[in-house]
Amino acid sequence: MSRWSILTAVVVTQTGSISLVYGLPFLIPLMRTTEGITLTHAGTIAVAPLLGVLAMLIVWGALADWFGERLIMVVGTLGTGLSGIAAATLPGIGGLTVALIAAGAFGSSINVTSGRAILAAFDVAQRGLAMGIRQSAQPLGLSLAAVLLPPLGEAWGYRQALLVPAGICVVMAVVVAVVVPGRPRASRAEVRAPSPYRDRRLWRVHGAGALLVWPQFVASVFALTYLVSEQGWDPVTAGAAIAVIQLLGALGRVGAGVWSDRVASRMRPMRLIALAGTASMITWAVGDAVAPTLALVGLVAVLIISASPNGLAFVATAELAGPAWAGRAMGLHNTGQNSMAMATAPAFAAAVTAIGWPWAWPSAPCSR
Repeated sequence: MSRWSILTAVVVTQTGSISLVYGLPFLIPLMRTTEGITLTHAGTIAVAPLLGVLAMLIVWGALADWFGERLIMVVGTLGTGLSGIAAATLPGIGGLTVALIAAGAFGSSINVTSGRAILAAFDVAQRGLAMGIRQSAQPLGLSLAAVLLPPLGEAWGYRQALLVPAGICVVMAVVVAVVVPGRPRASRAEVRAPSPYRDRRLWRVHGAGALLVWPQFVASVFALTYLVSEQGWDPVTAGAAIAVIQLLGALGRVGAGVWSDRVASRMRPMRLIALAGTASMITWAVGDAVAPTLALVGLVAVLIISASPNGLAFVATAELAGPAWAGRAMGLHNTGQNSMAMATAPAFAAAVTAIGWPWAWPSAPCSR
């Protein structure tokens, strides 16, 4: 198979996984109406998959380093789909939460294995572009969830809506088995290669990647709720608008990757994008306090800009770690990002409840 076929399979697989694992926030209004729960409770359930993600990222990375990416990606993609089916059918909030955690645990395998597949298929001159396209799967998955889940939730129920992304994952498990090449099991010397964590630059990349998750996750989790509760939009219209904006975020990731290839640097574009992201968060906050139209401008900017640097951090991590450690390093990097993401939803929801929307944004750690 060609490298572009591999990249296409990776992107579609990760898009389906993201729409399931990170799609529940688009069902928060329906969840609250159906279950009679608070915004904080609903936000906590919406990030339940991150418990599974955090528990398994480094494990999947190590397994991918040892056994290659195809086997681990197939197992993870199939497990994600079956867990999504369980989330739609198991009774009670407890059953839903457990199934979502399992979906996150299996889905996390795709994060690290797809990165390894890109690292192996593309050389350094095109790696930023390829990883940017691969990382566009996150906004594409969120866009798919924003378009599909609210109307399906209203028609079928918020849980049954999860059957669509779950079905995508089951189908893509078969596609991955055919398209992604198998690789020989790592030798003992490769497994025991010296740790790349003696290089402080790798730790700095992990730290920057984690901090940049805050505005991205605030926007992706609470944009629909904000538009419905503060701007008076209906959920379906809000979801469609967010879907279009997420597509622009996907293009932003690709553009950032091309930019990094052109300047032969991953970190220089990341720094400039981080500054722009901080400015967009401030615009959203000020606009909410003084002018609803300005708040919408800020929200759109946050959704696009905050999504852009993610691929750069992954490329930098993989390149600094090297092939023998790429899976584990990307697993650790993603663990830091998802730790921040998991703290973001309940913390921000609690801040909104306590002090209101316009004052909650300046409490973000990345805006300091």
